[in-house]
Amino acid sequence: MKPQAIPIPTQAVALSRAGWAVLLGLAFLIVQTLASQAQSRPDSFADLADQISPSVVNITTATTVAASTAPSPIVPEGSPFEDFFRDFMDRNGEGQRRPRRSQALGSGFVISEDGFIVTNNHVIESADEITIEFFSGDELKATVVGTDPNTDIALLKVEAEEPLQFVPFGDSDGARVGDWVMAMGNPLGQGFSVSVGIVSARNRALSGSYDDYIQTDAAINRGNSGGPLFNMDGEVIGVNTAILSPNGGSIGIGFAMASNVVTNVVDQLQRFGETRRGWLGVRIQDVGADVAEALGLEEAAGALVTDVPDGPAKDAGVEAGDVIMTFDGTDVQDTRQLVRIVGDTEVGKAVRVVVFRDGGTQTLMVTLGRREEAEGAVPASAPSSEPIEKDILGLTVTAMTEELREQLGLSAGAAGLVVREVDETTEAHEKGLRAGDVITEAGQQKVQSVGDLEDRIAEAREAGRKSLLLLVRRQGEPRFVALSLG
Repeated sequence: MKPQAIPIPTQAVALSRAGWAVLLGLAFLIVQTLASQAQSRPDSFADLADQISPSVVNITTATTVAASTAPSPIVPEGSPFEDFFRDFMDRNGEGQRRPRRSQALGSGFVISEDGFIVTNNHVIESADEITIEFFSGDELKATVVGTDPNTDIALLKVEAEEPLQFVPFGDSDGARVGDWVMAMGNPLGQGFSVSVGIVSARNRALSGSYDDYIQTDAAINRGNSGGPLFNMDGEVIGVNTAILSPNGGSIGIGFAMASNVVTNVVDQLQRFGETRRGWLGVRIQDVGADVAEALGLEEAAGALVTDVPDGPAKDAGVEAGDVIMTFDGTDVQDTRQLVRIVGDTEVGKAVRVVVFRDGGTQTLMVTLGRREEAEGAVPASAPSSEPIEKDILGLTVTAMTEELREQLGLSAGAAGLVVREVDETTEAHEKGLRAGDVITEAGQQKVQSVGDLEDRIAEAREAGRKSLLLLVRRQGEPRFVALSLG
């Protein structure tokens, strides 16, 4: 039987055509949406540049450099060149060793109509005179309100006859990798210059305790320091501070201190003329996987307390070996985060600190001190023990003696086990233990003799632990090291 063609009903044909029209319409909308997303970059940055230019400034500083103390060339007495060198030095003024003036260039931006200006501390550090040049060409002298070397931020003030145009800060935490950004400043002394790029990375740390840098490939060069990094809404999300470069020029790796750090610093400088950071009063280290296992933690997170000198934390009952899990309601991921959130907390505030101790958590109330007033706190020392030497966990250890205290430059009451030797083939050497280190705790209990260490090892094995946590001091600095019990 031959196959027959079955005609499609007229109504069905009409519906099919309507369906195709709907599908084509949807496809067109999707293409338009994707195209608009792909073209989120404006056709031109000119409008944004016009909007922000009046608030960006060039900064010129002048500094008096002390007279050089470098010695003059030595010419043997009676030499035929003696008179020549004396005349040469006199003609060039070297005999007087006069002070000289040095100039430096940088950038900044106005944050209020009454003349507050933000820049980098290194731009104006030690300056005798600071001149602000505006986009209009007008110049004003500036005074320093306050500085913060820890974040390299400085706040200046100018007195203008009329209100100044200023730019607002934006939320740097809202900036995403891939977002467009614009940098403006005074690169290489070339005056007001604009460059654009994207956010290359977030939360970069360079060398400071409070670092939170935005990395960008927008061109940043010498002279851009202190200038603003804008989002596409004309808000400052960073202060251009540093570049990574083998030759001193931009290679597309620039760093801007995040605005959410800067705003807190600027607020304190405006209010007090100085920073007032919260101080917890602990020495801490990150929690590695081996340390987490040794402590019985489910994950490697938090900040491990290595020492508690006199201060707020000690008064509240924080102990060495505690792991700080939350601070004032915020989960603590690592030491860097804890330092930042403590520093951002108001001095004198009572906060809840949750610590992991002895297999469980405890909540302590800590009233924060001020970090700037508490630098250099010294921990208390412990009593001594009698000398016995033994090889344990790849270490040759002996109890503390007066002779060893003297050799190691320790205080009279320093106690613990002194590491005499470290087997270079063992995990102990791999994890950085060296002769001269002092083990003060094992398994979060003080050790004063070799017997104490052996007891801690036995207890850890009985508890099913695969490793033992040691508190080790080197030149007074403590850190925890977890060694496998094997």
